[in-house]
Amino acid sequence: MTRRPSAVLFDCDGVLADSEQLVNGIVAEDLTARGWPVTVEQCKGIFLGRSIPDMVPLIERQVGPLPPEWPAELSALIARRMREDAPPMPGAMAVVKALAEAGIPMACASNSGRDELEAKLEGLKLMPFFEGRVFSYQDVPNPKPAPDMYLAAAAACGADPRDCVVVEDSALGASAGVAAGCRVLGFAHETPAALLEAQGAEPFHSMEELPRLLGIAS
Repeated sequence: MTRRPSAVLFDCDGVLADSEQLVNGIVAEDLTARGWPVTVEQCKGIFLGRSIPDMVPLIERQVGPLPPEWPAELSALIARRMREDAPPMPGAMAVVKALAEAGIPMACASNSGRDELEAKLEGLKLMPFFEGRVFSYQDVPNPKPAPDMYLAAAAACGADPRDCVVVEDSALGASAGVAAGCRVLGFAHETPAALLEAQGAEPFHSMEELPRLLGIAS
């Protein structure tokens, strides 16, 4: 029997929100207009799991200096779209509700900007489950793959990181969870299972597997 964690710390994009297609479509459209023709799939490969500030140097190598306001404008555009239509990851809401019923604290930690992350959780109607335990890259000294965000999320849940489970879908995020000392479950949705495993995560392929992996299956 799998021991129940003291807290579960979720990433957002690609875990709670099935948003990678939408977000990377916005990025691809912007970069193509700036002279770097990239597809949605290419954007996923290049930027998956990265914060917007960490995207900037990669983009500037291709298109030259970006306007200073570009990160804030891109984040605001994504937030606006997410408030209108935040696509849920199939099965994620059921897992969140099951954890709430089991009395297990939850936090959300994402390399998104603060407004963007809150817009996603509001659009998904998940904010009540995470109120006061939501962390963006703007809320900690260093974004993923540094452990800061997951250390802060564990503390907000009143839990030792070693007793927490992180649910991630990117290699960067998995690395952050492992560095924080957490057990990491790697959702092999966009990222190959072997790559997640190489970062120290335990791969899984469907949200329906999570209750068993978290020890809350009936």
